[in-house]
Formats: sequence, structure tokens, C-alpha cells
Amino acid sequence: MRWIACLLLLAGCQQTGPVAQHDGLPTIVSLNPCADAVLAEVADKQQLLAISHYSRDSASTSMPLDLARSFHSTSGAVEEVLALQPDVVVAGSFLAPATRAAFERLGMRVETVDVASNFGEARDQVRTLAALAGHTDRGEELVARIDAALEASAGHGAPIDTLLWQEGGIVPGPESLVAAILDHSGFALHSAARGLGQGAYLPLEQVLADPPHLLLTSSDERMLSHPVLGQLSDMRHESFDPSLFYCAGPSVPRALERLADIREGLS
Repeated sequence: MRWIACLLLLAGCQQTGPVAQHDGLPTIVSLNPCADAVLAEVADKQQLLAISHYSRDSASTSMPLDLARSFHSTSGAVEEVLALQPDVVVAGSFLAPATRAAFERLGMRVETVDVASNFGEARDQVRTLAALAGHTDRGEELVARIDAALEASAGHGAPIDTLLWQEGGIVPGPESLVAAILDHSGFALHSAARGLGQGAYLPLEQVLADPPHLLLTSSDERMLSHPVLGQLSDMRHESFDPSLFYCAGPSVPRALERLADIREGLS
């Protein structure tokens, strides 16, 4: 509590009253990489005072690195955010209660976003963040891009038995957004058909004993790129960048386009 008291004292030394807005629109600091990617498209650049440090890391970003690196970033520490004096802080739903309380005591509005698990939630999240930024029209433009990509990428014919193998050997659950993206594009989730849920671990030995028709790997770590996988002549192996499947927003059309390319190659 001592550090919160110190921050409150610092805040008291700042200018009182509402923080100056950008052209009458709220200024924003985002602490969530999924929100980062959406806000970078729907907010004015001057509004988005900072994004999360995750978006500037190739292992955790959901937006192009050159775009992410054009924004200031923070570690999420209250002191860093306070120095920027935003009107709104956008965070994930797992934001620590003490951190949220500190932001609110310092006069900052806090909005949280959940992980979208289907296309409806993806659209809702885009619209919510666009409304927060005061640019509902840009939100509708992004939703229209998602819908156009969905219309252009619907899979036809028999679904392709597909294993999405993520870093650490884990698999996605059947209720995840990436499962919806795969299903829409004509790929059947190999792990879900075997009763594996979100974050379940799938060892190399099991993949070799029961290989899918298509293996999508999101990392080049040793197990996921083991040379023995190349000996499975009936299995196709493709990469699928993790920046494409964790978040709603602009990554959805890119994921659909990548899967359409893979399906065309298989056919």
C-alpha cells in the first residue's frame, strides 16, 4: 500500500481535472497485445499513448513488428502508465485487482478485454474498442474486412485432419478462436477429435503414432521441428505464425488468408 500512497501523492502534484484529450477524444494506454492490434487500427496514433511491451516482441505480438515499434510501449507498471497520464487504461481480464485499484485511484478509467473465442466475440471486441476510442466507423470498417475475409475463405469439401501444435507441445481447445478459424477454413482439429482441450500437452511420440494429415507448427523449437517428422510421408508440415491466431481483430483476415494458401497447396 505504501507505493500506492506514493503514487497518489505524485498524482496530487499533477495538474488537476481531466487530462487533456486528443481532439476531444480519450487518450489510451493499452496493456494487452490483442487490444494493441485493434487500437492501432481504430484509434488516432496520437490517442494511443503506449501499447504493451508484448507487441514489440516477435514471440508474443499480434501485429506487424514495424507497426508495433512505431508506438511507445510500457511494461505495465503503474508508475510508467501514470507518467503518460492517459484517460483510459485498457488491459486483459486478468489484470491484478490491486493494479486496477491503483489506476482508478489515480483517476484513470480502466477497461478490460477478454480473449475472443468465436467470430461473434471478435466482432464485439473490435466494436467495443473502436467505440472507446471514439471511432465507431473505423471499427465497422475492420469488422467488414473480417467478414469479407470469412466470405472469401470458406472451406469446401471434406475437412482436412489438422494438428495445430504450439510452442511447448500444447494444442488449442475446440472452443478457441483459432479452432473457429480452422473449422471455417475447412480444417478439422485433430487434437479435439482425440479429446484434448485447451493447453493440453501432446508429446512427439503420440504425434508419430497417430499423425494428422496436416501438421501446423507455431514454433521452430526442437520437438516441433524434429527431423523424424519428415519421415512421415503421408503428413504435410506447414508453419502457422502464432501472431495469427491468438487475437481478434486484424490478425483474423491474415490467418484466414494464410490457411487459404495452405489449403490451395494441399489441393
